[in-house]
Amino acid sequence: MFVDKITLICKAGDGGRGCMSFRREAHVPRGGPDGGDGGDGGSIVVVASEHISSLAHLTGHIHWHADRGRHGEGDLCRGRNGADSLIEVPPGTIIKDAKHGHILKDLAQPGDRVVAARGGRGGRGNKRFATAVNRAPKTFEEGEPGEERTIILELKVIADVGLVGKPNAGKSTLLSRLSRATPEIADYPFTTKHPNLGVVQVGWDHDFVMADIPGLIEGAHAGIGLGHEFLKHVERTRVLVHLVEPSPMDQTDPIANYFLIREELRLYEVNLDSRPEIVVVTKAELPDAETVAEMLTEEIKKPVLLISSVTGQGLDTLKQEILRVLRELNETESRAPEKDFEPRPEIHE
Repeated sequence: MFVDKITLICKAGDGGRGCMSFRREAHVPRGGPDGGDGGDGGSIVVVASEHISSLAHLTGHIHWHADRGRHGEGDLCRGRNGADSLIEVPPGTIIKDAKHGHILKDLAQPGDRVVAARGGRGGRGNKRFATAVNRAPKTFEEGEPGEERTIILELKVIADVGLVGKPNAGKSTLLSRLSRATPEIADYPFTTKHPNLGVVQVGWDHDFVMADIPGLIEGAHAGIGLGHEFLKHVERTRVLVHLVEPSPMDQTDPIANYFLIREELRLYEVNLDSRPEIVVVTKAELPDAETVAEMLTEEIKKPVLLISSVTGQGLDTLKQEILRVLRELNETESRAPEKDFEPRPEIHE
């Protein structure tokens, strides 16, 4: 089961109570206060883990609690801090505050973390209130309550390459041929209902992550056909591989279908249609495939690849082309100028 959005209710641990205690020892008539502080409550921490691919493991665990801090004790013994509760999520998860709607953090890389609910501070014992005037204080503090917060976790898949196109264009089949991923494949539209990830190996020393995005239809940018649920996973892909079916099952024009998907990408996010794109006509074993590839090349004025996931035709060429585009992106990013350091202005007295 693939889950890309879930709401969690978090309650951090309360701080421990400070202790009111006085030293009791033989031959020490005025031992004075020795009450220790209470321990801090544990926090709820969300951390990105590369070993998790969806939020499905959280569906049965909506309420999260952290341990409370232990109370302080006499002899200046401080209470033990409460243990934090860790919520592991896949990289690419956005953490939002459900009440106010703002983003707490975007956990884009493995190891990124954010405190969703902070534990309460432990109360001070009466030793903290001793002064030269008040040498035997009977004052102490209760621990602060832990923070309560409802958070929304939304996963946006991170991949180098995203496969886009209309339903039944051959995205899942292509992913299964290029990687070890095993997406559901059938001869009817909308077989894929959630993104599938696969690692594509090119030679011995190169690989990239490819995502199979569920099929898009007209009006996807407005949410039609779960369009928003699908399109959000395209946002983090660096390169788009646009698959065009030469003989669609719904008898539509393949050239028009290409421009329809491009328009949906543009309407969903302004810069999405300007992302590097590799156009591919699939199912090269069909009689119309080569003709459609030639027509599409004339329409968009750039090369169109012709592949077949069944026979393997053009798959090596496609992998090399993807690798070439990714290399160019890496070079462009490495050449991007860094911001110049601006020295602090001198202050003249």
